[in-house]
This record gives sequence, C-alpha cells and structure tokens, in this order.
Amino acid sequence: MNMKSLTLGASLLAMTAMPLVAQAADEQQTLIQRASITISDLRRDKEFGTAKDLMHRASAILIVPRLFKGGFFVGGEGGEGVLLTRLPSGNWSAPAFYGIGSVSFGLQIGVEQSEMILFVMNPKALDALMADQFKVGANAAIAVATLGSSVEGATTAAAGADIVTWASSTGAYAGISLNGSIIKPSLEDNRAYYGRALTTHDIVTGQAVTAPGAAALQSELAALR
Repeated sequence: MNMKSLTLGASLLAMTAMPLVAQAADEQQTLIQRASITISDLRRDKEFGTAKDLMHRASAILIVPRLFKGGFFVGGEGGEGVLLTRLPSGNWSAPAFYGIGSVSFGLQIGVEQSEMILFVMNPKALDALMADQFKVGANAAIAVATLGSSVEGATTAAAGADIVTWASSTGAYAGISLNGSIIKPSLEDNRAYYGRALTTHDIVTGQAVTAPGAAALQSELAALR
C-alpha cells in the first residue's frame, strides 16, 4: 500500500469519526443545558428557601437534572450530572461530568423523577468526589446531610455537613437519602465533550479547559445570590 492510499484511508477514517464525536458532544451539551434549567427552576422554587445561602459558602456544586428509577445501575436508580467548582476569581469552572447510582434513593411514594443538587461545602468533600468513586456513607470523615422541606430549617439542618443534598420533583420537595449511593466521575463523557482525555481535576481547576457551551449554566449559578 503506497503513501497516497494510506493518507486517503486516514482522511476517510477521520471524516467517519467526526459525526460520532459531534453526536457525543451534543449529548453532553444537552446535559449541561438541562443542568442550567435545573438551577433556574430551583432558584425560583419557594421550597429552595435558604438553600441559596449555601451557595455563598459552597466550594462546588454537583447538579443532577434527572434522577430517576431504572437508570445507571440495572434495577436501581440514578442519573447523570455535572460538577462545577468556585474558582479563586469567584467565577464558576467548566463542568466535569458525573454519574450517580443506587439500589434505592428512598424517593417519596409516587415520585419517579427528581432534580437534585449537591452542595460541596469544603475542599475535603471536593477531593472525595474527585476520587475514582465516592460511596455516600462509607467515609466517616465526610458528613452528608439532606435539607429538610422546612424553608426556615434548611440551613440549620445542614450545619456542619461536608455535602448537602437538595432535590425537587415537579416543584414539590422530595426528600432523598443518598446513603449507599455511588458517585463517579465520567471520564468517557469528559473525553466526548472536550475532545481529549481529562480528569475532573483538569477541568474544574480552571486551568486546562474552557467551555463556552456552559456560559448559561455559569450565569444561572452566579445569579444565586
């Protein structure tokens, strides 16, 4: 096979791969857009209440736009989400992709799907989430709290927690216990969206990448004041 044939073959292979890469990136962009809608929804939900105060202190936030039964793990429940960190400048980082799964999240009776956010309150908790996988309740050094449905008691209930969870289902508060759930970075989604292999740390430090497609999400987070 001559050099001309090799070059032609490589070009055809690249042209074939491009639509697949674009399709994968589209899937991740859709997740980012859904995360932006989730923050917009929760920002306007009266049950979100004083949870806004947590945003002023959080080191990072993990947004799961759709937490549903029958996903991520066979026979269980789960969803996909994005993690953004607060940079030293006060701006929000590019999003890193995550998956979350459990045998049961203890969703309220009749609730099939929820929006959920996790407030990551300190660097210790952020480091735990950036590990290969984090099992809620398995690390005694990381305290995870679920916000109560009482607006007045929301912040008090989360006092001292390293990670605080809040979830809503079509505007109604849905208390969720994450104990035993697995939260994992999705390196495959990172690669699909950014076009190269990147760890969560690479993305959320704000040094390795930019994500113009996340501008609306970052704006929604900045509006939580």
